[in-house]
Amino acid sequence: MTPVILLCVLAWIVLGGAGALCRTQKWSGAVVYGGSSMVAVVALSAALLQLATGISPRPSMVLPLGLPWVGMSFSTDTLSASFLIIINLGGVAASLYALGYGRHEREPWRVLPFYPVFLAAMNLVLIAADAYSFLIFWEFMSLTSWALVMVHHGEAETRTAGIVYLLMASAGTLALLLAFGLLAGAHGSYDFAAIRATHQPSWIGDTVMFLALIGAGSKAGLVPLHVWLPRAHPAAPSQVSALMSGVMTKVAIYAFIRLVFDLAGPPAWWWGLIVLITGGIAAVLGVLYALMEEDIKTILAYSTIENIGLIFVGLGLALAFKADGLLAAAALAFTAALFHAFNHALFKSTLFFGAGAVQHATGSRLLSQLGGLIHRMKISAVPMLVAAMAISSLPPFNGFASEWLILQAILLSPAMPQLGLKLAVPAVGALLALAASLAAACFVRFYGFAYLGKPRSVGAAEAQETDGFSCTAMSGLAVLCLAAGLLPGFVIDLLAPAAQSLLGAHMPTQEGLSWLTIIPISASRSSYDPLLIFIFITVSGSLAVLALHRYGSHVVRRAPFWGCGYAGLEDELSPGVVIGTQYSPSGFAQPIRRVFANLVFQARDKVTMPGPGETVPAEFASTWRDPVWAAVYTPLISAISRVADCANQLQYLTIRRYLGFVFIALIALLIWVALWS
Repeated sequence: MTPVILLCVLAWIVLGGAGALCRTQKWSGAVVYGGSSMVAVVALSAALLQLATGISPRPSMVLPLGLPWVGMSFSTDTLSASFLIIINLGGVAASLYALGYGRHEREPWRVLPFYPVFLAAMNLVLIAADAYSFLIFWEFMSLTSWALVMVHHGEAETRTAGIVYLLMASAGTLALLLAFGLLAGAHGSYDFAAIRATHQPSWIGDTVMFLALIGAGSKAGLVPLHVWLPRAHPAAPSQVSALMSGVMTKVAIYAFIRLVFDLAGPPAWWWGLIVLITGGIAAVLGVLYALMEEDIKTILAYSTIENIGLIFVGLGLALAFKADGLLAAAALAFTAALFHAFNHALFKSTLFFGAGAVQHATGSRLLSQLGGLIHRMKISAVPMLVAAMAISSLPPFNGFASEWLILQAILLSPAMPQLGLKLAVPAVGALLALAASLAAACFVRFYGFAYLGKPRSVGAAEAQETDGFSCTAMSGLAVLCLAAGLLPGFVIDLLAPAAQSLLGAHMPTQEGLSWLTIIPISASRSSYDPLLIFIFITVSGSLAVLALHRYGSHVVRRAPFWGCGYAGLEDELSPGVVIGTQYSPSGFAQPIRRVFANLVFQARDKVTMPGPGETVPAEFASTWRDPVWAAVYTPLISAISRVADCANQLQYLTIRRYLGFVFIALIALLIWVALWS
C-alpha cells in the first residue's frame, strides 16, 4: 500500500505545479480540484483495502532522499491506514465541494498551488517511518496550511491569524523535535522500528508524553494551546477550513498516538490522568467559547476544540487502562476515540461547507444577519441539519454512537486501582455530560438563527441555493453521518486492527449481531441498538405527522406575525427583512453566559436605556475575554518582549566578549555531550 500512497503524493505535487503554472486559466480550478479528488479516492481505496482485508504491512520502504546514506523511510501499518481513511475521505469531499465553491474565490491562484500539496503533506506525515521524515513533512504540512490561511492576506484579521498560527506551529514542531531527540538517544536511531526496539528509561517516556501533548495538542487545538485555531480556520477558504478543522487536527491526533502509544514505551497510570483532565477541560471550554460567538465559522472552529477534547478523553482513558493491564477497557476507550475522530471529520466538514455556502449566498457570517435560509437554501439546509444533529450527539447519528462508547469506557473506571483515577474519571464524565448538553444548545442556536425565523438582512432575504457540487459534497457526508450512526459496528470492526496492534486487544467483533447492536464489552453490561431507535423515531414521527394532517385544520390563515403587540416589524425599504424584533443570538446565549461566562470569561453586559421622553434608541453591549490568552499568552508575550530588548544589547558587544560567549557555549556543550553519553 505504501507505494500507492507515494504515487498519490507524487500526483498531488504534480497537480500543485499545474495549479501554479496554469493559475490564470479558467479551467485550472477544475483540473486541480477534480484531480485532487480522484487521487484522494485512490488513496482512500488503498487504505480501506488494507484494513478490510487484513493485509500485513510490508517492511519500511526507503527512498534515497533526505539525509545522506540514511534516506527516508515509509511504512503503512494499521494505525496509519485508519487515519489515511479519515484524511482522504475528507480530501475527496473537500475537493468535490471546491469544484463549485472555488469558482467564487476572489484570488484562486493563491489557493490552487498549495491545496493539493497540503493533501500530499498530510498523507506523507501518516506514512513516515522515521523521525526525520515525520518532522520534515509535519513542517511541510504546517507551511502549506499557513499559505492557505493567508489567501486573503489583505485583511488585517487574516494577517494576525497567520502570524499566530505560524508561531504556534513552530512551537509545536519544536516540542516534537525534542521528543524524537529523546527517543533517538545519543546514538541517533531515528527509525521508528529502532526506537521501538530500544528500552527507554521511564523518565524519557514521561518527558516524551508531555512533549507530545504540547506538540500534537498545539496542532489539534487543545486548551490552552488553541489560540490559533479560532483565528486561522475562519480566515481560510471554506474547503480549506474543512480540511484544517476536520482533517488536519486528526493528523495531530495520529502524532500523539504514534509517540505515546507506540514509541514512548509502557505508560504510567498518571499519563492517562493528565490527558484525561486536559481533554475534559478542553471539551467544556471549547463549547462555551462557541456559545459566546456570532461568526458561524468561528463557532465551528471553537466547536472543534470541544470535539478534540472528547477524543483526548478517550485516549487518556486508554492510557490509564493500559497502564493497569485492563486491556479490554483500553481497547474500548481507544476505539471510541478513533471512532469519534472519524465522525468529527464527517460532520465538521459538512458544517464548514455549509458555512461557506451561507457566506457566499448572504455576504455575511454573523448569525445576527442571517435567518430564514431554510426557505432560500432548501437543499443544503438538509445536510446542515443532519450535521448539526450529529455534532449535538443526538441518536441515531454517528456523534451519539462514539460519545456513547466514551461514556461506556468511563463507566469501567471503578476497576482502576488508583484513587486519583477513581475520583477524576467520574468528574471528567460529568464534564462530558455538561459539554454534550451545551453542544446541543450551541447548535440549536447555530441552526435556528441561520436557517429558521425571518431574514435579518437583505442578503439573507435574497439568498440563493449553492451550486450542485457543494450540495453533493454536503449531502454525501450527511449520508455517511447517518450510515455510521446506524451501522457503527462496521466502523468499529474496521478500527479493531489499530487497537490490536497498539494495545494487544480489541473490542468484541460487532459484525453479525442481531439488529446491528453494539456491545462494547458484554451484553450483560450494556448495549446500544441504533437501528431499533431509528425505526422508533421514524415510526413515531410519521404517526405524529399523519395525525396532524388527519385531525388538524386544513384552513390556511395568513396574518402578520405577532411582535408583542407592535406592528410594522418589517423594514419599509426591504420587504421581508425583519428589523430588531426577533430573538437575537446573544439573547439566546445570555442565560448560559450569565451562569458560566461571568466566572470563566468575565463576560459583562452593558445596557443603556434612554430616559423618559428621549427618542434615542436603547443600546446593548456584551464583552468577554479569553482567560487563557489573558493568563498565559499576555504575560508570555510581555516576557519575550523584555528578553528581546535585553538580547538586543548583544549587537553592541566587543569582539572579545563575543569570543568569550562562544567559548562558554562550547564548554557547556562538551559537558552536556559527555554526561549524555
